[in-house]
Amino acid sequence: MRAGSNVFYAIAAYLIVSEIVYVFGVNFTRDDGYLYGPEWIGIVAMALAAVMCIMLAVYLQFTDNRTDLSPSDWEEAETEDGAGILGFFSPGSIYPFAMTMSIAVMGLGIIFLYFWMIALGAAMLVYFTFRLSLQYGIPKEKH
Repeated sequence: MRAGSNVFYAIAAYLIVSEIVYVFGVNFTRDDGYLYGPEWIGIVAMALAAVMCIMLAVYLQFTDNRTDLSPSDWEEAETEDGAGILGFFSPGSIYPFAMTMSIAVMGLGIIFLYFWMIALGAAMLVYFTFRLSLQYGIPKEKH
């Protein structure tokens, strides 16, 4: 996993170089079909993609520096070296579905411009995200 952060740094560098070429290409190409200046959707989308790659690379580097070497980092690793407990996985939870439904409520509010529905969906999303975060942090007697 040590190479994971380097991969995302490389993708971010590619996106930044591509965006520079894209900005110059869009601004210096004057054709009849494009009369309104720079094309902001592409510029912002590529910038956000680069920022998200950098965020993921920093996270992977941050966690890799604080964990032990995994068997995938060993040159002489065998399949058996990766056996054992991989972590805790929830057996089942309603909260991801509830979060999806709250995003759907927000989406319907945005589509029909119902501000009360947008606020309701946002409040639901915050509540269910909070509940998902604390699902296993709250003692069983408090559930």
